[in-house]
Amino acid sequence: MPLLTLARPGTVRQPALAAVLATAWLSTACQSAPPKPQAPAAVSPDTWAVVNGRNISRDDVEKAFRRVQDPGDVPAEEEALAAKLNVLNDLIVQDLLLEKARTLKIEIPATELDAAYAKRKENLSDEAYQQELKRRNLAAEDMRDGLRRELLVQKVLEKEVTSKVAVSDQMVTDFFNANRAQFNLPEEAYHLAQIVITPVREERLANGTGDDAATPEAAAAKARMLMEKLKGGASFRDLAVSYSEDPETAPRGGDLGLVPVSRLKQAPPTLRNAVLNKEPGTASLASVNGAHTLVLVVAHEQAGQRDLSTPGVRDRITETLRGRREQLLRMAYLTALRSDATVANYLARRVADGSLTPPSAPPATGK
Repeated sequence: MPLLTLARPGTVRQPALAAVLATAWLSTACQSAPPKPQAPAAVSPDTWAVVNGRNISRDDVEKAFRRVQDPGDVPAEEEALAAKLNVLNDLIVQDLLLEKARTLKIEIPATELDAAYAKRKENLSDEAYQQELKRRNLAAEDMRDGLRRELLVQKVLEKEVTSKVAVSDQMVTDFFNANRAQFNLPEEAYHLAQIVITPVREERLANGTGDDAATPEAAAAKARMLMEKLKGGASFRDLAVSYSEDPETAPRGGDLGLVPVSRLKQAPPTLRNAVLNKEPGTASLASVNGAHTLVLVVAHEQAGQRDLSTPGVRDRITETLRGRREQLLRMAYLTALRSDATVANYLARRVADGSLTPPSAPPATGK
């Protein structure tokens, strides 16, 4: 359950989609006896997943983990393993999207990569950046390669998903007429979005990855991982759909709608302080009793009646509708992409059958 259920009555819900990977065993009717299933080919202990015949190694996961994990945090081994399972799942989806990029002949020009790389480290001096790389046991080329992969994924999703989303003026008008009461604010309110992480197994889960932190340690590691992703420029909406454990808000990107200030004042202090007097665009982490909520302030609204001629109203409705439609299409696209793939997650199998103890990080490579 979330720390605080803030969604307003009447909020439009989106259906949740869950990615399911099924394996079918085929046999022919002409055989006199069913063939004995063959044992899967042996793989190296350092092979943590195979995606359509391509290996994802332990080193791949460790490097990606060090890119998003704050090196100042030293999680328990169970926390680190839970976080690496999340990273591996992301790399599996990323690998499928990179395969699609090759099919679509999408590439990142060197000049575009150079510009994106310079922007990513623009707030650090060269010396500070080198120190940060050393802290994370990474080379500059590791960061460039990770950024190149991110840019390719973005381009694929823009072509396959974003470009297909359209919101007409009539759709905006229909939404306003159906939700007119939401635009009459009797008091000051904040438009919020949330990502909920609980330290217990959830009975109902509606996020895109099926990720569910089941212990306080796993919940803390997941919260840190998501905050690092946000700091790295990840979309709050995308992270909510993929990882939030609140089944009501996860499918719509964590959107809570407008929450009156009087209601916020009744919330736990950590959650209240994460919202009040914060500028739009601010994301904060509120933690209570082992549960964590990442809160995004989308907008701050004063009391009063709005209509479609009020500055900003039409744009906000358009953005909301576009975001919901894009998220639904993205979830469907990624679900189909993974369902059509052949994926073996060996790390998850080893953890599940107890054959793998939580691995420590590999020794430093001196990069």
